[in-house]
Amino acid sequence: MTTTEHAQRLSLSEDAQDLLFREARTANTFSDEPVTDEQVRAIYDLVKWGPTSMNQQPLRAVLVRSDEARARLLPHLMEGNRAKTEQAPLVAILAADTDFHEKLPEVFPHAPQAKEIFAEEGFRTRNAHLNASLQVGYFLLGVRAAGLAAGPMTGFDAAGINAEFFPEGVRQVLVVVNIGKPGENAWMERLPRLDYDQVITTA
Repeated sequence: MTTTEHAQRLSLSEDAQDLLFREARTANTFSDEPVTDEQVRAIYDLVKWGPTSMNQQPLRAVLVRSDEARARLLPHLMEGNRAKTEQAPLVAILAADTDFHEKLPEVFPHAPQAKEIFAEEGFRTRNAHLNASLQVGYFLLGVRAAGLAAGPMTGFDAAGINAEFFPEGVRQVLVVVNIGKPGENAWMERLPRLDYDQVITTA
């Protein structure tokens, strides 16, 4: 069966499939067109519906807009990531809130005991990182759904970013994402993907 035949089996239109997956790429350069707060709100209002365990929703984001904030961020990135981050219209620091359990009475109200389940810090932190990482994926797809390009990066000094932006010690950086309209020569050559039979087995 061809890619087109597979695509036709999905409820999502082929244009939407292309926008979110097949034609979407990680951008390395950006135009100077700004990314507005309204666009970011629209992205969040879509991706907040993505599932997390017990509706934890531990993702937190800092939008780096000011020159001062960007100057604080850049030294903590790997050298190869600095120029594109300096040039991107918007940079988002995506982090896990390890005190997410404090909001469980609000977001998981039918289980009053839920907060106590996460009393142990190590267990809570593992849950925060796993579920916030799921939300990072939703966020990247939301950026694409807005017609923007995302450049996610994990090449950074996490301890340095945490100390600079999250000194309270509760939030922990997962990914830094450059966001905007792609600029000139924004894409690397498309890299191969594993085939179905290399990934999927049936038990």
